[in-house]
Amino acid sequence: MTTDAATLDEAGRELLFRAARTHYAWTDRPVPDTQLQELYDLLKWGPTSANTCPARFLFIRTREGKEKLRPALSAGNVETTMRAPVTCIVAHDERFYDALPRLLPGIDAVGWFADNAQLARETGFRNGTLQGAYLILAARAVGLDAGPMSGFDNIRVDDAFFPGETWKSNFLVNLGHGDATALPPRAPRLGFDEACRLE
Repeated sequence: MTTDAATLDEAGRELLFRAARTHYAWTDRPVPDTQLQELYDLLKWGPTSANTCPARFLFIRTREGKEKLRPALSAGNVETTMRAPVTCIVAHDERFYDALPRLLPGIDAVGWFADNAQLARETGFRNGTLQGAYLILAARAVGLDAGPMSGFDNIRVDDAFFPGETWKSNFLVNLGHGDATALPPRAPRLGFDEACRLE
């Protein structure tokens, strides 16, 4: 006898997807560090290839940190980022495989990546991006709004925040409580028949 898998109710689907918006204007309501920890403790359970977990997250909460980030931002992203309570640099660790003895016990997987630089680059970037998407959904799940951005200079960010390290920035996500009164009308999305095929 089989039982139906649990499903998310309509309120949950609305929260994570249909009613959620990308925010660019923010209220002054603060985001406590405990909420960022709660967010991470959700997103970390999302699947990655071979449980590599390559993503790394730098949460910028201080004025000093924001000013260090400012020169790397595209002009159109400066105001929203400086106003957001938190800006997360979604990065990945190029040496993510060093943690595999702990993350994938019983399998000697380090050599898969240590001996294949191209595979390591592809796996780190692809799965780090995937974990960045989990971050957006986890933020919504814990009551935060998100504003992901790619308009910035990766090299300048890495030089400013990760000099001499193996962390490499991918994209940015502003986090906080969005000002819904500043939202434009919702843009359409592609329909199933336009974006999907069945074979």
